[in-house]
Amino acid sequence: MNTNTLSIHTVNTAITSYDFKLLCFAASLWAFDYPFRFPDIVDRIMTALVKYEVQGPVAVITLNSPPVNGLGNGLRAGLLEAYETATQDKAVKAMVIASSAKLFCGGADISEFDSDKAFAKPDLPSLLVTFEASQKPLIAAINGVALGGGMELTLACDYRIALPQAKLGLPEVNLGILPGAGGTQRLPRLVGAQKATQMITSGVPIGAQEALELGLLDKIATGNNFLEEAIAYANALIESNAPVKTCADLSVDTSDLPSDFFAEFRKSIARRTKGFFAPERCIQAVEAAIALPLKEGLEKENQLFQECVVTPQARAQQHLFFAQRAAGRIPGLDPKMAIRDIKKVGIIGAGTMGGGIAMNFANAGIEVKLLEIKGDALERGLNAIKKNYEISAKRGKLTQAQMDANLALIQGTLSYDDLGDVDMVIEAVFENIDIKKSVFKQLDAVCKPGAILATNTSYLDVDEIAAQTKRPEDVIGLHFFSPANVMKLLEIVRATKTADDVLVTVLKTAQRIKKTPVVSGICWGFIGNRMFEPYGREATRLVLEGAAPAQVDKALTDFGWAMGFCSVIDLAGIDVGFFAREGIRDQLAHDPSYQVLCDQLNNMGRFGQKTGRGFYIYEGRDRLEDPEVIEMSSKTAQELNITQREISDKEIIERTIYSMINEGAKILEEGVSYRSSDIDLVFTNGYGFPVHKGGPMQYADEVGLDNVLAAIKKYQSELGSHGDNWFKPAPLLEKLVAEGKSFKDYQTGS
Repeated sequence: MNTNTLSIHTVNTAITSYDFKLLCFAASLWAFDYPFRFPDIVDRIMTALVKYEVQGPVAVITLNSPPVNGLGNGLRAGLLEAYETATQDKAVKAMVIASSAKLFCGGADISEFDSDKAFAKPDLPSLLVTFEASQKPLIAAINGVALGGGMELTLACDYRIALPQAKLGLPEVNLGILPGAGGTQRLPRLVGAQKATQMITSGVPIGAQEALELGLLDKIATGNNFLEEAIAYANALIESNAPVKTCADLSVDTSDLPSDFFAEFRKSIARRTKGFFAPERCIQAVEAAIALPLKEGLEKENQLFQECVVTPQARAQQHLFFAQRAAGRIPGLDPKMAIRDIKKVGIIGAGTMGGGIAMNFANAGIEVKLLEIKGDALERGLNAIKKNYEISAKRGKLTQAQMDANLALIQGTLSYDDLGDVDMVIEAVFENIDIKKSVFKQLDAVCKPGAILATNTSYLDVDEIAAQTKRPEDVIGLHFFSPANVMKLLEIVRATKTADDVLVTVLKTAQRIKKTPVVSGICWGFIGNRMFEPYGREATRLVLEGAAPAQVDKALTDFGWAMGFCSVIDLAGIDVGFFAREGIRDQLAHDPSYQVLCDQLNNMGRFGQKTGRGFYIYEGRDRLEDPEVIEMSSKTAQELNITQREISDKEIIERTIYSMINEGAKILEEGVSYRSSDIDLVFTNGYGFPVHKGGPMQYADEVGLDNVLAAIKKYQSELGSHGDNWFKPAPLLEKLVAEGKSFKDYQTGS
């Protein structure tokens, strides 16, 4: 082997394996005058994110930035360098773009968000225009998911081959933007306007087989060595003298496009996309793809992209994207610590909540033992689970085989002794501290050492429950949201003595069962219900002060909530909230107006939708205003010396939302929540706070904490004793305003 070959081989090996010692050895070869320059090594290090090799007439350009091949500036520069090398090599007749990771490309490099690097040359749109102008065929070898910019990269290629399990999608709309590297212009030219519009506005990826049928893929691989098959495909294209197939030569086929398609499509997504900015711009971009040649269409796409980027909706949605990734990082905990093995789970209580929790674990392939005290209750619970699965199967969400497999994992029992071998047990009985204490005493007696004991409580003190056992370090709170088999949020309550490995185990288990976990400390109601209480308090107090329930609800739905508070409490059950408040009656004694209307409705047996009466009258699916509630609120206001008046929608929003924000500031300062973004995850995933506003704390940052504080002080001074009781500004809110900071700047304990 000559010295030049040895040197370059050594360098490439070092770069590929990230072996620093071997790289130093390559440098030592240079020091002894081996015939290559050390700056060449540096250049290769800079482009190690992309590997380049030639196999016969095919140049293989491999994305090499695991785990997701994020299209950061370094990777883009490496791609351009490799492309130019292949273009200048006369022996190269075609290029294959492949991946060394388990997926093809996850899209943009999220570490470059909020920085100039995302737009540094070569920027992705320009790079893909360069690729599209290639005189040599480019073949995308899609070995896994290709999302966002990763899919746009494949669209700029001439041919696409994929593994059967590959998925392709453009999820940018979920970040409040649109595909900005040609996705809105090239995709319609390949699959038609209807499918492209659906994919771009939903962000939902499609599988390889559907992509093949649509013409998005040219071939699905069948062999065991995907890269070899992709290279063979490239060689076959060369031998057949296959032409380049650029989207610039294509127009959008509108022969089957109904004349009213876009108008009807806008109507069909109006409810789902209310308040969001990007979906409409996505539609406009596809319309531009039909009307304009590719070059002009790309210019229009860029204009619409720039409009999206600067919106509060984009900031909110991207905030939640990062929030979800931050939520699992717990200060002082090593996420890589050894965790407990969860193979079997016990669940106490086969009611709606317990059954839903059981389904979560069975869906993840985990064996479940579902315990009830009475046989008829157990039978009802198991039948309800089966019925839920049958509904899902009927809707095509799972196959009969999957349903049967899941049901086989759920075993009913009437004996605590059968829980002796479970790795984790979740108590899901009635929200009563004495009942839960009794359950945990029994669990402490029968469960094996090391088993995690979890309570599904919405409000109660997990420390008090843990104290009933001889192993409080194994006890944790798991607040599932109903219906538990549907709702994504899981509030994890870290008790005072909860062991670190228990917390990490539960976090990873939550991800395993496809939940969005958020850790909370101990307090009444934890993060979610503690903050939801002032929201509900103000909503019902506003009814006392003269706003009709329908006005309150309309103001809230106009803000972006799916339902207003009065409608929500009717749906959830007025009796449920009544029993929750029983635990804090002493704290509320100084304010007789606190939730008095809800208490009165409860005492009248008007529990909401389930009784046909609550804040509203329910007749079938119709919700009607109830004059009795208006009359009752007027009479109660007189008894409490509350003057009824005309109330603006602005006041409704400020008092309900800002009171939540104020409580959130207290939660942060107390260390109940580790970061403000955790609070936002709780409310957007568990309570219906509008995603396009990013959660209450992000909304506060967007509005300006100084404006929030000024409004809170205004209501404190204007609302008499109610203002004095409930609108005292949180010290942290005042501190952040004084320092010119936002909630996003604050970390617990800082």
